[in-house]
Amino acid sequence: MTRTLTHDQQQAAALYLAIPLAALQAVQEVEARRHGFLADGRPAILFERHVMYRQLQHHGLDADRLARRYPDLVNKSAGGYQGGSREHYRLNLAKQIHSAAAIESASWGLFQIMGFHWKTLDYRSAADFELLMTESEQMQLDAFVRFIEANPKIHAALKAQNWPEFARRYNGPQYKRNQYDEKLAAAFEKFSKAA
Repeated sequence: MTRTLTHDQQQAAALYLAIPLAALQAVQEVEARRHGFLADGRPAILFERHVMYRQLQHHGLDADRLARRYPDLVNKSAGGYQGGSREHYRLNLAKQIHSAAAIESASWGLFQIMGFHWKTLDYRSAADFELLMTESEQMQLDAFVRFIEANPKIHAALKAQNWPEFARRYNGPQYKRNQYDEKLAAAFEKFSKAA
């Protein structure tokens, strides 16, 4: 089995979600990473130290004490990004504090689905989610499909190609700063013409 996403896998996901293939392709181009894996074979991730702070609280730990001790890994503020394989270094250090919270605090793979969604998306555990994200881009696409299904308003916006609403719900209220809605609309038009 190839680890790289195929056109047939994209088509199957689009049919399952009842959206045009061009809509999925637009989201993948604008919102996703170019590749779900690094050159060394590990999944593309971004570790979010501010999410780690929140997830440690969720797990009942003293996040403030841990933030004072490990400010690069646990912090109320976003930042500290190192990119590429260095994000795995940060993740592995964070796992030594609390493994599940660390996995939950990273965005994973092609569609950058946050690990803390694992329960809502019907994975057995954070560790199970991580394991599947390391398997293939198809498993990363499956996480995206589960995420869209679990969020009816995002799903409805995607079906209607309501790009401002989709971008607002997928990226947050600052979506206009990066013109995500305009980029999605342009990508959808491009892929629709190519079909």
